[in-house]
This record gives sequence, C-alpha cells and structure tokens, in this order.
Amino acid sequence: MTSRTTVVVIGGGTGSEHDVSLASAAAIAAALDRDRHDVVELTIGRDGAWAQTGAAPLADDLADAVRILARADVAIPALHGPHGEDGTVAALLELIGVPYVGSGVFAGAMAMDKAATKLLAAEVGVGVAPGIRVRDADDPRLQTVALPAVVKPNRAGSSHGVTVVRERSLLAAAVHEALALDGSALVETFVIGREIDVAVIERPDGTLECGPALEIGVPAGGVFDTMSKYVGEPDFRIPAPVDEATRVGLEHAAVTMFRALDCRGLARVDFFLEADGPQCARILLNEVNTFPGFTSHSQVPRMFAAAGVDYPALLELLIETALVRSDGRRIRSRV
Repeated sequence: MTSRTTVVVIGGGTGSEHDVSLASAAAIAAALDRDRHDVVELTIGRDGAWAQTGAAPLADDLADAVRILARADVAIPALHGPHGEDGTVAALLELIGVPYVGSGVFAGAMAMDKAATKLLAAEVGVGVAPGIRVRDADDPRLQTVALPAVVKPNRAGSSHGVTVVRERSLLAAAVHEALALDGSALVETFVIGREIDVAVIERPDGTLECGPALEIGVPAGGVFDTMSKYVGEPDFRIPAPVDEATRVGLEHAAVTMFRALDCRGLARVDFFLEADGPQCARILLNEVNTFPGFTSHSQVPRMFAAAGVDYPALLELLIETALVRSDGRRIRSRV
C-alpha cells in the first residue's frame, strides 16, 4: 500500500462477547499506523445501536453507519460471536461493497455452528470427538451420553456456558445453562489430553501460513474456561512442545479446515491432542474461530509475534490481503 487508506474498525456487538470485541477493536485501532491510515472507529452497542466510538449513538443508527462504511477503503469487523463473527456483518459489508478483513458469510455462519463445523471436519478427514446436538434438556439421547462430557452452547464463544459434567444427575442443568445462550447445545465426550491452537493467515497472493502452534496450559481434567481466558494471565506455551510429525499434522488439519470452510484472511483453529506428552495419538478438532480475540496479548498475535511478525505488521498484512483479495465490487460510490 502506497497511498493513505480509510480503515473502519468495528467493535462491540449484541452478544456475550461484547466486551472482548471492544478490547480487540480498541487494540487494533490504536496499533494502526496513522501516517498510512485514516482510522474511524464504530461501535455496536449491546442494544444493537451503532455509534462512533466514544461518541453519542449515530442519529440514523445503521443508515449512518452504512454511509460511513461506504466511504471506507477497508473495514475490520473485530466482532466475536453471534450477530457479528457469524457472517451477519460480513453480509452487510458485502452489500455495501467495502473490502473487509476476515471471512465471508458462509465461513462465518458455518464456523459459528460447532456441530455443523464438525460434520464438515469429518467429511474432510479431520478428527472430532463423539457428540450430539440437543435442543431440549429432556432429549432421551442424553441418557446414553458417555461421561464425563462437555456441554456447551452450539453457537457462542469465550467459553460462556461451558460445563464439564461428571455425574448424570447434573447433565440436564448443564444443558439448560447452555440453552440459555443458544437454541441448541453440543454435548461431547470429554477429551483427556492437551489443548493446542493453530493460527492461519492468508497472504495477499492467496498462500496460507501457519504461525507457531500454541499450547494452553490447563489443569488435568479441566477446560480453558472464561475465567482462565480473561482473569489473570493464561498459561500459553509458544511454540507448543510437540514432535515434528504432530506439528505437521496440526498445520495440515488447520489448513484443511480453513479451506473447507472457505475462510479468508485469518482464522484460529483449536484442537485437542488425545494423549499427554510430545507423542500424541490423535488430533481432534475443537472449534474454528474466524475472527478470534485480537489484542496484542491474544493467541493469534502472540503466535505470529513468536514467528517475528509483530502486531502492527500483522494488521498491515491482513489489510493488504483484504484489499488485494477483494472482488472489487463497489455497489455505492464513495461520496
């Protein structure tokens, strides 16, 4: 990029990850080079109202937001979870005709649905833990679920509503908790092993690159829950201590999921390794995040920092990819 670009950064949202999204958006906006970019910050309130960050809600709400976005060279929708990362805002940006960082409508919607993502994973040969999707705590299939099990909302993030169930008498309550956040819950076999994340970015020429894998230190028998993520300092190990064959397998599985979901720009693909120690028997998909947390302390920036790509440089790369890989459509003129 040689000329100045107008970058609109969008944060907030109506979901449970509102505050996490605000942190990502603020960090992105602060790190962008103001000698190269004119930065405009938009916020979606918990009630869905749009505003310029730090200002009163826009008088015409979404209509004003569209007018701002229509003048942008590129948008960064730093939104996590439903009503943002799930393809809804990507659809808006597609209709406006503005290039944007991150995945399109299909990838966002598909990856947000954990059960659907795992069906696709199985189709392309990526391992998944056994599980069922339920819409009711009285579903008779729950009586046959092997314990311990993990219960989680099918479409939510930041580990909200996730419970490890070790006693059948507690299973219905865990399903109710998950259903409070989404219309369906995923009930899966609890995987005993290690949690490993792999970040994938798309370069302007379309090639895909994986950052060094990151292992999340989780107590035996536990999960990387909301408290672990956002209270205190998470135990991240970069690069993850795995043998070469496992590293290659993780990267292959991550790229396979990126392509199967038709992701764009970036994604974080989370896995379980089913055994302890550097030698691991099976790689199992946990989930795919099409716009993961993105402060400088989040997993993806940390992984690429370990590879020598610092936070501002990573943002520039993502913007360049969005501009080059855009299909160039512009429904509204920039006036």
